[in-house]
Amino acid sequence: MTSEKTEWTRQPLILSFADNPKFNETYGFAGNSGHVNLEGQLMRSPTSTARTVYIFMHPTSVLHLLPMPVSLADAGLDVLCAASRYPRNDAALIQEKVAIDLGKWIAYARSELGYEKVVLLGWSGGGSLSLFYQAQAETPTITHTPAGDPVDLVNAGLQPADGVIFIAAHLSRAETLTEWLDPSVIDELDPDNRDPELDIYSPDCPNQPPYSAEFVARFREAQRARNRKITAWAQDMLQTLKAKGTAEQERAFVVHRTMCDVRWFDPAVDPSDRRVGWSYMGDPIAVNVGPVGLARYTTLRSWLSQWSYDESNAKGPLNAAKIHNSPVLLIENTADEAVPATHNPAIFAALATPDKEYLQLKGATHYYLGQPELLAQCIDAVMDWSRRKGLLAQ
Repeated sequence: MTSEKTEWTRQPLILSFADNPKFNETYGFAGNSGHVNLEGQLMRSPTSTARTVYIFMHPTSVLHLLPMPVSLADAGLDVLCAASRYPRNDAALIQEKVAIDLGKWIAYARSELGYEKVVLLGWSGGGSLSLFYQAQAETPTITHTPAGDPVDLVNAGLQPADGVIFIAAHLSRAETLTEWLDPSVIDELDPDNRDPELDIYSPDCPNQPPYSAEFVARFREAQRARNRKITAWAQDMLQTLKAKGTAEQERAFVVHRTMCDVRWFDPAVDPSDRRVGWSYMGDPIAVNVGPVGLARYTTLRSWLSQWSYDESNAKGPLNAAKIHNSPVLLIENTADEAVPATHNPAIFAALATPDKEYLQLKGATHYYLGQPELLAQCIDAVMDWSRRKGLLAQ
């Protein structure tokens, strides 16, 4: 990576298209205007002649201040950080609609911005989104959400990206949440009612690290069981509301204790270079009960679409197996505090495309904070792969 940084600017973009949901999912004017209004930032040099754009999208985060897209722009690449219709709030997020939003941005980049090549750069939660989108763009099959609501990806005109890069990314929101659900919770309405044998953050728990293989298996099964219990309740409640036929079409609820994993305190479980006793959001014991935990506040439809282990359409290996025609670069950060060591190999193994490459960045963390050399290695890898695949059009 060159030491000279490109001078670039941020160009705000707004993409608007008609949409008429049965009820409002987003707050304020956007939810009442009959349109979806998407915001983004195009980061490029004013003198750029690049014909390739790298698109970042996360289901709910906005990524334009993160080290990765900023460093790509510093390296002279054109970067579009695109937001979905659910920026900074995933309470009502529907993954199928996020795929629609990403498709609108890709079409816009080609038709309005004039780019010839589009590379999807899926970072963190954007990784499984990129796989979901690309799989449906190659061979669309989905016409309804897991709740049964119509969202037609078959006739949405989704355009495949020219390449996909998967960096510091987990399996999916549904699968990762399940691996972090606190299995000790017995009553969803009373998070203090817990199974002491699974309550690993309690000093009174009889199971302490290092954990036995038998306990880890029991713990994982209990996590999946809790996810399925919530899913069954959400499905039943949705049917109850539909049967009533009233104006109450949706229900919000709280999911307690969602950052509990045997990996945090036992480095022998799925070993990696990660920091022990820490998560990407800080102390996992505090995050487990704090306001920023995954899926802390959600709705029936959103749970089924983005958090349900069995029902979500956006699971990573499921969609990787449907990508046959696209080049894919997968970069694993071995000290990633947000992505378990098992996730990247699972995605790579599932990818159906023969044109796939795997790179490990030894010691790299999720955000590359304080790791400029490792971040530079990542940028170099992206640029080298892009050149070799003929994706850096000028």
